[in-house]
Amino acid sequence: MRSRAYPDDTSFRYRRYRYSESRYLRSRNSGPKLSGQGEDMNEVSTAQRPPEPDWLTVTAEELVAYRDAENRFRASSAARALLGDPDPGAAIRWQEVALPGRDLPVRVYRPSPGRDGEGADRTGLPLVLHVHGGGFVGTAVQCDWVTSHVAAHLPAVVVSVEHRLLAPDSPLSAAVDDGWDVLRHVVRHAAQWGIDPARTAVFGESCGALISALAAIRAEETGLRLRAQVLVNPAVDVTGTMLDHASFTEHAHTPTLAVPQLRLFQRLAVPPGTDARTLSPLYADNLGGLAPALVVVPTHDPLADHGRRYAERLRAAGTPARLTEYPEAGHAFLSLPGVVPQAEAARAEILAFLRASLTA
Repeated sequence: MRSRAYPDDTSFRYRRYRYSESRYLRSRNSGPKLSGQGEDMNEVSTAQRPPEPDWLTVTAEELVAYRDAENRFRASSAARALLGDPDPGAAIRWQEVALPGRDLPVRVYRPSPGRDGEGADRTGLPLVLHVHGGGFVGTAVQCDWVTSHVAAHLPAVVVSVEHRLLAPDSPLSAAVDDGWDVLRHVVRHAAQWGIDPARTAVFGESCGALISALAAIRAEETGLRLRAQVLVNPAVDVTGTMLDHASFTEHAHTPTLAVPQLRLFQRLAVPPGTDARTLSPLYADNLGGLAPALVVVPTHDPLADHGRRYAERLRAAGTPARLTEYPEAGHAFLSLPGVVPQAEAARAEILAFLRASLTA
């Protein structure tokens, strides 16, 4: 792990590990897999993981079928060998958030009460607004391993947004609105949620990192104060230059992400007539004054240069940004602790960064 820091940075050690593509592929192509949006992991135990469609020719119907089957796998107990177990120190539940014109599911993680019941009604906890990755597939459940750990050990209330997934009738702007609207709702109803709105952070992975980065920008524009932003293997450019980075050539076809998937993501994210720059944090007009950022980049990732360039832009604008690179880790590695040991070190770094940012 290479950490490029702003002052008072903390160094983290990790055990060097060569990312095994063959091991990952054996895992993803064998055995039962996870559940659809809104299901707890213990509700499904025998889901099978679907084969990936041809990303270049997939139809809308095929994409929906794949998404539903893949999300059933990701929410099943069978997926824990890949995705890791939830932290026993966190209580987890789904609830609905009433937003303008819609109700949206969120997955809520809180520190579990002690054996004597202490902490059952804890209030004034930090808020970590989390957004899962996947773009056109994915569910908050796939991140239980890290989000429950943050809730238990920070401790904090972690609210993970089950945002609308990309589809021909659901562009990226809808998911961006979901992330922002949930953040604003929870902060405005802080007492009901038992959180301290003055200690709030956003945390996202992949497409979720893009949504989180845009939320951080919008927060600064509207006066909603954030203490931190954590962006893990972020996508930050959905314009015509999205694929014009060296990392896309170097890592065009990796086990967890390939360029054809990213081309589909881009088509769904920004349909014709959309101003893609407004959805691309990399090209935001003003990145000054934002919450300090931790940008986590796995080096074997087509999107690696997105994270690097964004950290550079944040620093150039005067926003503190730590860039940490995990050599030989691939895209989405934080959600794959069962096969990528670097996930442990990244989780520890994220927890330490949030603790320093939210408990000061």
